[in-house]
Amino acid sequence: MLRDVVAVVLEEVHPFELGVACEVFGLDRSEQGLPVYDFAIAADRPGALRTHAGFSVDVPHGVERLATADLVVVTAVGIKSDYPPELCMALRDVVERGARVLSICSGAFLLGAAGLLDGRRSTTHWRYTDHLAERFPLTTIEPDVLYVDEDPVITSAGTAAGIDACLHLVRKLQGAEVARGIARRMVVAAHRDGGQAQYVDRPLPDRPSTTSFGTVLDWMREELDRDWTVDQLAARAHMAPRTFARRFQQETGTTPLRWLIGQRVLYAQRLLEETDHPVETVATRVGFGNAATLRHHFGRWVGTTPLAYRRAFGCDLARGAR
Repeated sequence: MLRDVVAVVLEEVHPFELGVACEVFGLDRSEQGLPVYDFAIAADRPGALRTHAGFSVDVPHGVERLATADLVVVTAVGIKSDYPPELCMALRDVVERGARVLSICSGAFLLGAAGLLDGRRSTTHWRYTDHLAERFPLTTIEPDVLYVDEDPVITSAGTAAGIDACLHLVRKLQGAEVARGIARRMVVAAHRDGGQAQYVDRPLPDRPSTTSFGTVLDWMREELDRDWTVDQLAARAHMAPRTFARRFQQETGTTPLRWLIGQRVLYAQRLLEETDHPVETVATRVGFGNAATLRHHFGRWVGTTPLAYRRAFGCDLARGAR
């Protein structure tokens, strides 16, 4: 059942994330034959709460409003050292009686403070995934996805990923036709491909390294289209191959091959953003050899296709390429 929906807010709530809950569940779309939800906003203390943007919102309900909710949407707020105990208890009660909770962006930290992420997979904005993992070690972080459905606990990544999670839940409980109808009214995709990995800022280094080992990495970056062997790289670094492989793992946290693939994907992202080179040309330039190999590795690292990435992030010139 999905009828009674409550959005939970705290001081310094982020307006957009609150707006996501209001837009998906707070509008009367009955003239289109879509469900009407009993929607409310609640906080640990009712009254005026300041938003992250500087204005205030009037919150009419306290935590008692969560007692009848089928779904509680925990909106984003600046990460806090502690959260209201009564709100944490109310969220636990929601799950214990069989209802669902859904967090948007940093709202996952409130669910973590309530103990609702323990033993479950979860996600949050890519900037905060390491912090979430450190603070709540009993959860398994999925850093690259738009949302994680560990029914009855759903967590989503940053900002617009909250829309994806909400529409996913509508689709799951009320069918694809209802989800599509709401999405059409919102003028958004009913389902987005890929994950948040495509939005993570991982720039290529602009400055050469100063260490002797770093010069080998710079050399590899300058000639990404070459198929390096460990023996070749080790000779360049004046090391035995086994010593080089061990040192490479210590310095980069990965193997030479995986590091090289990652650098090729990063360079491909740059070319897709800034040039109109066809995908086949991009694949050759970065060292993958052909478009099929590029698509394979690009999908594994970025979570989408090269063309979809170009449509999302390319300049006008790049978007015209095929």
